[in-house]
Amino acid sequence: MPLAVVRTPKSFLEGFAQVRAELDVPNEFPENVLAEAEESFAEPTTRVDATHLHFVAIDPPGATDLDQAFAAERNGSGFRVFYAIADAGAFVRPGSALDAEARKRGATLYSPDMRTPLHPPVISEDRASLLPGSDKPSLLWTIDLDDTGLPTDWRLERATVQVREAISYQQAQDRIDSGVDEPLLLLAEIGKLRQQQEIDRGGVSLNLPAQEVVETPTGYNLAFDHSIPVENWNAQISLLTGIVAGQTMSDAGVGILRTLPPPRRDDLRQLRKTAKFLGLDWDNNVEYPDFVRSLTQGNAATNTFLLQSTRVFRGAGYLGFSSETPSNAEHGAIASVYSHVTAPLRRLVDRFGNEILLALYADQKPPSWAVEALDELPSLMGQARQRESSLERAMLDLAEALVLESRVGERFRGLVVNIHDRKDKAVVQIADPAVVSSISKKDRLLAEEVELQVDAVNLDERRVQFTITDSDSGSD
Repeated sequence: MPLAVVRTPKSFLEGFAQVRAELDVPNEFPENVLAEAEESFAEPTTRVDATHLHFVAIDPPGATDLDQAFAAERNGSGFRVFYAIADAGAFVRPGSALDAEARKRGATLYSPDMRTPLHPPVISEDRASLLPGSDKPSLLWTIDLDDTGLPTDWRLERATVQVREAISYQQAQDRIDSGVDEPLLLLAEIGKLRQQQEIDRGGVSLNLPAQEVVETPTGYNLAFDHSIPVENWNAQISLLTGIVAGQTMSDAGVGILRTLPPPRRDDLRQLRKTAKFLGLDWDNNVEYPDFVRSLTQGNAATNTFLLQSTRVFRGAGYLGFSSETPSNAEHGAIASVYSHVTAPLRRLVDRFGNEILLALYADQKPPSWAVEALDELPSLMGQARQRESSLERAMLDLAEALVLESRVGERFRGLVVNIHDRKDKAVVQIADPAVVSSISKKDRLLAEEVELQVDAVNLDERRVQFTITDSDSGSD
């Protein structure tokens, strides 16, 4: 076995920077954009004073680009949800250098060591961010729910809010579990009701562990993240907002929706065959969302099936319209019309949708600059999503190579989680470290356990070569 090479944090940071350079990820803003950002302050306008509400922002530890904050109260037998959204439109003027740069970027890009923001930090991490402790301009959603969690009334308006505190998901979960934090207990109660509403709509959420690069004292490592309940409850508030926003634009015949075709019959038939092959009992009378929810994660067959399930939802995109709502406007997984409006600091499209919505709720004509952008936004967001995916995959490939470079000759147990017949490849997932690799499909079966040996690592190509120790097949 070769000598172990200890990879330091510097090694990873240099590799991450190289990946960004290869993918043309911008490392700075143009001078005119920075200068404009420094002079950009929220324009004076009429705002509702909502500083009395107890808003809490829940985000990953260390986050400073805070897009949303939550507050709620009981409203008769139901609830009133207040959702504050960062008012990016108050800082980014249409046709400005800031606007043009945001259209080029499309979205904030995340690397293990840094983020490449959509807007300059003076806006995204300071003036427009819903940081706690000071008055902030915001877009305030007020959504009334009945006792089942169904929305009965909603509105959007510009407001001034003050976020009381920003906490992590784990902190929020701990407070909910303690049973003493009333605002967060309401989040849990409403989140559970919205999960039931999702079931009633025929929607489905797949909370699968995702591969991620995590920082350690000696460098970086690979692991699979696992969501905790509060993450899903918090996500339901964002989904609720996107649903009522999408419904409003749909009814008005102008706006932009996030769309996803429903599963194709052929894909569902193939998925049923997969379930049967894996020994899972999927009754013919049970619909796909109900079957997925009936499964308990934890065993190889179930986890493999859930990974396969993601393949039935393909073709996500955006749909802009300015006269009437097209017929193919629903989001198949959410089972509703739906719009992205809750992350304007990190996603370009949200700013345009929000400005249209503000006009609709004020009984005004939507601004022409926002309506004129509806044809271009789907393409801009598609390009941004492609850049995001390429960056994520390249970072994971690099981290896998760096982590395994010192472990050439070692063997790992893996699980076959996917089969690509046309590529003659099988995808194998190793639990620790969290590596996902392709091997030859030869005689491999879904959910089969295999033993892989690391044969070689090529850092320049970000590639790890494995050998299956119980066959003559190879991989890379």
